[in-house]
Amino acid sequence: MTHDNNTHSSSSSSSRNIIEEDRQRAEDREGGIGAGAGMRIIVPLQGVVQGRGGFVLGSVIPCALFYFLQLYLKRHRSERTPREELPPPPRRPSKSPPKPVLASSRALHVIEDENSPYNRGWQAYKENPYDAESNPDGVIQMGLADNQLSWDLIEGWLKSHPEVSSWEGMSDTSLSLRGIAGYQEIHGMPILRSVMAEFMCELMNAPFNPDQIVLTAGATAAIEILGFCLAEPGNAFLVPSPYYPSFCKDVKWRAGVELVPVPCRSSDNFNVTINALDRAFSQTKKRGLTVRALLISNPCNPVGNTLDSATLSMLLGFATEKNIHLVCDEIYAGSVYDSPNFTSIANVVDSGEFDKSRVHIIYGTSKDLCLPGFRVGVIYSYNDKVCKAAQKMSRFCSISSQTQHLLTAMLSDTKFMQLYKIENQRRLGERYHVLTKGLEEAGMKYVKSNAGLYCWVDMGYLMPSYSEKGELNLWDKLLNEAKINVTPGSACYCIEPGWFRICFGTLSSQDLTVALQRIQEFSKRCKRSP
Repeated sequence: MTHDNNTHSSSSSSSRNIIEEDRQRAEDREGGIGAGAGMRIIVPLQGVVQGRGGFVLGSVIPCALFYFLQLYLKRHRSERTPREELPPPPRRPSKSPPKPVLASSRALHVIEDENSPYNRGWQAYKENPYDAESNPDGVIQMGLADNQLSWDLIEGWLKSHPEVSSWEGMSDTSLSLRGIAGYQEIHGMPILRSVMAEFMCELMNAPFNPDQIVLTAGATAAIEILGFCLAEPGNAFLVPSPYYPSFCKDVKWRAGVELVPVPCRSSDNFNVTINALDRAFSQTKKRGLTVRALLISNPCNPVGNTLDSATLSMLLGFATEKNIHLVCDEIYAGSVYDSPNFTSIANVVDSGEFDKSRVHIIYGTSKDLCLPGFRVGVIYSYNDKVCKAAQKMSRFCSISSQTQHLLTAMLSDTKFMQLYKIENQRRLGERYHVLTKGLEEAGMKYVKSNAGLYCWVDMGYLMPSYSEKGELNLWDKLLNEAKINVTPGSACYCIEPGWFRICFGTLSSQDLTVALQRIQEFSKRCKRSP
């Protein structure tokens, strides 16, 4: 039995020796870190199997060591050979149809505005414009408040001053390429702001300080900047209605300011009253909106009347009482062709009775000077903080240097500007009287106006029903049957259906005659129809 045990022991011992020798030889053949790590893992695990060591020594520690070893090898391998990594497999095209890429809600809101009558009339004119020779049955544009009656005066001045638009002989002047192509002050060159202040002083008979002028790429940009500077998104401006249709776009699309109409009625000759202002202010507060400003136009667009000093004082007093701003759009200040004369809000402020810091004026060269393509607008603010903010915001809508130099030269010619103003106003008055005489012959009533490029006409008696729907139905017939594009009162937020804005500044005398003939014939057809 002892022999058997000894034999078994020696046999087991020799077997272990053989296994250890085999293991040693395998380690010698494989070598390296990996083999050593394998031994360090296998031995403790073997200890667990044979009942030696314990759980921590035999399982947890080896597993942790193995994990950190693999992490170490992977990290150092990726650092040594980053370029040897295989590129990702090519992405297979999806079999499902592609989803449409989304636009912002703001963009969609802007697109929706294309369906308004104001824009649809524009589109109809662009697709089928009237021309006396090539397209006599086309649409006549009477929905655009543009002054083309005095283009020849501007053109004549430019021809007599070729140096302002030519590079020849200007190498040593401020109009040279070196003087124009470099960076300029984004809110307007000092020389143009100084000349503009003098021009506005002469035009509006009120003092203006060039340091309070901010020049922008058009009056549209000027109004938008004021919307940004005076209100938070979701705040409101009160606006006497009817008003310029694009005011909504100017302050709402990007500044996010809501416009609240203050209804004006024909019984008051569409003049705003203090009762209407108080009512609109209270109702706006009940809706949870904060009113930050009162926005007015003087002369009024679309009615064409000017505001006297008593009305302007009432409006400024209301703004003071409610602690809000007053924004006055005076872009038609030089287009007054009949009495009473124009009174700027600057005259009322200059009296010293009111707080100047809440008053802001908008002006531009597109209407009075027939230069909408120049894109020159003016912010005149009595508020230093608003002025500084507007100066910085004008970086997004600066005027080209060449345009500023040209306009500086033109406005500096005071003799020409005085003669131009007188002749332009004479032409506007003459054209207005031709239009109103034709409207009277058609049996149409209108508001007597003294300024602007339009006439506010009552066509309610031609409507099939006294409603906004009836008004739009009449507008559609004027566009598609009479081929006349005008602006319906609903686009101007007029509370009374049947009023239309008819513009006369884009038509020659011959074209205006054709337009009036179409209106008169259309009126007769509507009267005969049941």
